[in-house]
Amino acid sequence: MVNYMSRFSITNKAFLLSSIIALIIFLSACNTVRRTIREPLKEQGPEFLFSSLKTNELKYDKFSARFNASFTRQKNETSFSGQIRIQKDSLIWISISPVLGIEMARILITNDSIKYMNRIDNYYFFSDFNYINSLINSTLDFDMLQAFLTGNDFSFYENGSFKAGIDNQEYNLVTTNRRKLKKYVRNNQLINIPIQHIWLSPETFKISRVMVREMQQGGRKLEGTYEYMNNGTQLVPEKLSFDLETDENKNHIDVQYSKVTTNDSIAFPFRIPAKYRKSDKF
Repeated sequence: MVNYMSRFSITNKAFLLSSIIALIIFLSACNTVRRTIREPLKEQGPEFLFSSLKTNELKYDKFSARFNASFTRQKNETSFSGQIRIQKDSLIWISISPVLGIEMARILITNDSIKYMNRIDNYYFFSDFNYINSLINSTLDFDMLQAFLTGNDFSFYENGSFKAGIDNQEYNLVTTNRRKLKKYVRNNQLINIPIQHIWLSPETFKISRVMVREMQQGGRKLEGTYEYMNNGTQLVPEKLSFDLETDENKNHIDVQYSKVTTNDSIAFPFRIPAKYRKSDKF
């Protein structure tokens, strides 16, 4: 019994010692990583991060992918699949299919309009871009929407007022009242972003997470998180998650892209059959 207790005590001590050593190594590694990724910020600040972000962001004129998605609202989940195609700064085309694979709807979004065609009930709907914001109770423009869908930063907004830091071993950029550049403002509609956070991977300088929210307590918040895959030429988004929170509800969307291509020849077909009726809503 004594020998057994002695061996048990030695085993406990060995385990405790190895745990302490592992903890010291872990903390030392974290501190080393933190010092390594902080070094460029001391010399160049936010400019270093924005330059690296732009160098490593998704390069495309045309973007195409198949997707599977699930949408959750008030604990009710809906799953669907489809295709998405983007002509940069011009068009977003989406085809939506239920589980059986028959096209249910087709959507065409431009800088100032949205067109929707319901293949099941044979009707179509046209409106301006603000209709999207009324549906999700948020404030977006075309540039912001295509950025969220591709894991890029907003292209036509000011970059000068960001502050840079480190959060959980990632780079973090934060700003308030980010404004759209005047030469890109359409129809005198100026959208300011009250608060924006961007988290960047220190290895790839790709956006791992982005959040925009209103300043007041309980204000609306839209957040996206990203995982990437290499398609042979560059890192492209693979898994995307979005959370939209308002006072009334919380919405969550998970999207997984497959067969992602950039700059291939793609079409954006959207022809309304003569038999379709016009509707005043989706």
